[in-house]
Amino acid sequence: MSHVKLTILYYSSTGTNYKMAAVAGEAAGEAGADVRIVRAAELAPEAAIASNPAWKAHLEATAEVPVASLDDIAWADAVIISTPTRFGNVASQLKQFLDTTGALWAQGKLTNKVVSAMTSASNAHGGQEATVLSLYTSMYHWGAIVVAPGYTDPSVMEAGGNPYGTSLTVDLSGHFDAKGLEAVKHQTRRVVAVADALKRGWNA
Repeated sequence: MSHVKLTILYYSSTGTNYKMAAVAGEAAGEAGADVRIVRAAELAPEAAIASNPAWKAHLEATAEVPVASLDDIAWADAVIISTPTRFGNVASQLKQFLDTTGALWAQGKLTNKVVSAMTSASNAHGGQEATVLSLYTSMYHWGAIVVAPGYTDPSVMEAGGNPYGTSLTVDLSGHFDAKGLEAVKHQTRRVVAVADALKRGWNA
């Protein structure tokens, strides 16, 4: 049984990354981890949200999901982050939260946390790899241990073959290939297993 404390931090405008976070949470729970799923606070103006019915509906439907706090990061042994791609980069809502972690960094509370990232975009070359890699840049500054999926399971190739982190291609109707969720589960199990092994080794 794992003793890993895992925080799954996501931002989602219309629901894809929320679904990825939820599936990751289920897989982590099955692996025995203690899981928190939290969301980055919405920063977009109400007019922008109201202009997209799916965005507005998703925000209302997930209002009860806790907004991420620094305690959620300090508490965790491992953190999985899921963000939509925005021009090949991390969504501003999520980046804003990451930019508040400086106090934890200064206290050494981010060092050696196991981290991994996931993303989505509306086309296969919409910046998914760049988004995950740009997020990992912040994680290197944390002093975290990045655990990417690599090609450690057939589900990675079946989901599109992104070795840096699971990425889903979402059409204009919000649909994506469900095979990608198997890659999310594998990536999550890998994160939990590595975090558990490190935690046991350090405590031995």
